[in-house]
Amino acid sequence: MSAMTAIDVHAHILGEETMRLIAKEAPSIGPRLTPIDRDFAILDVAGSAYKPFPRGAWDMERRFADMDAAEIAVQVVSNTPQTFLYNVDAALNVTLAALQNEQIARAVAAHPQRLRGIATLPMQAPQQAAEELRRAMRALGLRGAQIGSNVNGRNLDDPALEPLWEAANDLAAFIMVHPTQVAAADRLKAYYLTNLIGNPLDTTIAAASLVFSGVIETYPRIRFLFVHGGGFVPYQAGRFAHGWRVRPEPRARLRQSPDASLDRLYFDSIVHGRPALEFLVASAGSARVVLGSDYPFDMGACDCVRQVRALSLADADKEMILRHGALALIGEQETRP
Repeated sequence: MSAMTAIDVHAHILGEETMRLIAKEAPSIGPRLTPIDRDFAILDVAGSAYKPFPRGAWDMERRFADMDAAEIAVQVVSNTPQTFLYNVDAALNVTLAALQNEQIARAVAAHPQRLRGIATLPMQAPQQAAEELRRAMRALGLRGAQIGSNVNGRNLDDPALEPLWEAANDLAAFIMVHPTQVAAADRLKAYYLTNLIGNPLDTTIAAASLVFSGVIETYPRIRFLFVHGGGFVPYQAGRFAHGWRVRPEPRARLRQSPDASLDRLYFDSIVHGRPALEFLVASAGSARVVLGSDYPFDMGACDCVRQVRALSLADADKEMILRHGALALIGEQETRP
């Protein structure tokens, strides 16, 4: 398998022009950068600081150099989770989501050989989120959307989100679910546990909510990706199925065993360990595991391509993880000879 064919489906972007436009529209939100050194800054969004925020988030030259070093040919870029902004006025976030999506589309248009893009949506306004998904895919050429794992504490099985699922199903959209506003945050303040445990925990809650509510079953054309290896879902899939068989509660809205819905989910490769990645591929299959880096954040996996190539798999399976699965997710045909 030749180098520089890999497609990274989980990478984030927040350009300086995007930050300027958001700050112009909503001065109290920002975002604003305070340099730490030449490689990092503090990112402030609505008074909440994130650090260190890596330069690759806004510097395209740095991004492409890092991609080359990692042997990544293409990134599917999405907004940073700091700019989901589900907790601001809904009408304002309709505007800010549209602004971000237009900027992502511009970045893709400027670098069509290296970038694809997915949208962010104003999830606190489901009907407008559905409309923005349609606009982003049909007018802007984006390949789907990244959404948070909950919306201000409401799980993704909330009936109010039905308009979004209907639109995503009609569009056969790629929907990447990313943790945000994680559960049990008050118990996870020490040791960076909000990320180490909170992120995979909230991803698991999101996936289980979509499975047991019947959303996955009802809307089969949506291509759902759960990041960071799907949280705890692959490891606990047997428990989900067992519970559905022996308890009435999991069967309240799900007509058939959760196995059928679970077998349609995609997961990225960010699990930070060879045994875990081998288990993920063995349990989900190489066709449902795709390359992810979480670029440019420090909890990502900059060596994700090398991690996949080191697995004891056939070259065809590695090629599936590194490239073909991503093409299926974003709805793109293979053009390489």
